Amino acid sequence: MASRKLYIGRKVRELRDANKATQASFAERIGISTSYLNQIENNQRPVSASVLLALAEKFQIDITEISQGDGDRLLSALTEALSDPLFENYAPNLQELKLVTQNAPGFARALISAHQAYRRNSEQLASLDDTLGKSIGLTEPTPYEEVRDFFHFVDNYIHSLDIAAERLAGELGIGERDSHAVLAGHLESRHGVRIARADANDDALRRFDPKSGVLFLNPYSPVATRSFQIAFQIAEMEMETEVAQIARSADFRTAEALEICKMGLRNYFAGALAFPYHAFMKAAGELRHDLELLAAHFGASIEQVAHRLSTLQRPGHKGVPIFFARIDRAGNITKRHSAAKLQFARFGAACPLWNVHQAFEMPGRIIRQLAETPDGARYLCIATEISKGGGGFNAPHRRYAIALGCEVTYAQDFVYADGLELNSKTAYDPIGISCRICERTNCQQRAVPPLKRKLVIDKDVRHPLPYRIA
Repeated sequence: MASRKLYIGRKVRELRDANKATQASFAERIGISTSYLNQIENNQRPVSASVLLALAEKFQIDITEISQGDGDRLLSALTEALSDPLFENYAPNLQELKLVTQNAPGFARALISAHQAYRRNSEQLASLDDTLGKSIGLTEPTPYEEVRDFFHFVDNYIHSLDIAAERLAGELGIGERDSHAVLAGHLESRHGVRIARADANDDALRRFDPKSGVLFLNPYSPVATRSFQIAFQIAEMEMETEVAQIARSADFRTAEALEICKMGLRNYFAGALAFPYHAFMKAAGELRHDLELLAAHFGASIEQVAHRLSTLQRPGHKGVPIFFARIDRAGNITKRHSAAKLQFARFGAACPLWNVHQAFEMPGRIIRQLAETPDGARYLCIATEISKGGGGFNAPHRRYAIALGCEVTYAQDFVYADGLELNSKTAYDPIGISCRICERTNCQQRAVPPLKRKLVIDKDVRHPLPYRIA
């Protein structure tokens, strides 16, 4: 079988720019001519195996880092967009789509954005016929969607914030001492901000009064939540210049999206401070990604641990590629990120055959699943139910299921793989990404027909589904 040609000109150019090297000096360092490097950067020639190895050796990076990156995410989003019946007369093959995402990623993102606008406008028009005139402004993504896509395409890893957080964590001894006391002490000693209990009737998790220099925390919140809110306050007081610069560089459409992004970046710093990169990755490896043990070790919640695991994407020091999601009882995905090949659908609900839905039936337990997607990729999936509340019997409780996992080739790094028949084909449950783009023809849990497939309706025969997929 011929090896796949690798066109990674944009990434090579970004690597050269990051090292502030001219084409001539960069080419000399990896042992090729300047003209060859110029052709590589313009995607006129593929990268050979020897050049790829030279890049890895000279710049201390993983080969997978330079050869993959956000390509899988962009390819998944573009494939889903082009599966819409809107493009029924155009069916590009996988190689064509890869060429677009590799050679013209900006164009691919523009097409995805245009498709999002089309779908959003169509859905609004279908349900709001009486307010047609007001639907004009609904063609753009919402601020939350825009920020979600920003984090998605930066691989949910913000290098400057991660490095700064790890440096501060080292100074404070995070992971070696009680994090809550350490963070509270730092906030008071460096910024003069005192921690106090919020009023019993105040349902805010955190409320900062800049005039008095008091940070009020909800006394009914778990310690892990209160510690995270302190870390968030530290981010606001120490990293605001960096946060503002990163958010501005994203060039959001609205001021609202800009502020939401800043909030997300402060949250990112808080998570990186609570879980310093190298210390956390080392512990994850030693404890084989045991969520409960990691939560106990860092004084954190299982959700916080699972989320941080999905962000270990530092160039040259990547952790296991993990997908992470949080889902509510209605099946809405309220948090999502995937460093693995598995990508979440941008529209529609998650596959009903995915074990994350079962987590609500078994609260407090971690459940496992071996799953296979239609493209033949296999995954170890872990899911558990979490409850967020506090404030007594009459207080509302929010229930979610969190899910994370990895491709089965990494399963041995997880304690949850023990005892599972990883090599047995029958051990894997068939799952999809979303019914609307899933090509499986024999799934009895299908909610809607797949797009771009013809249906056969036979009035004389009734199967579990009222149609067959041609």
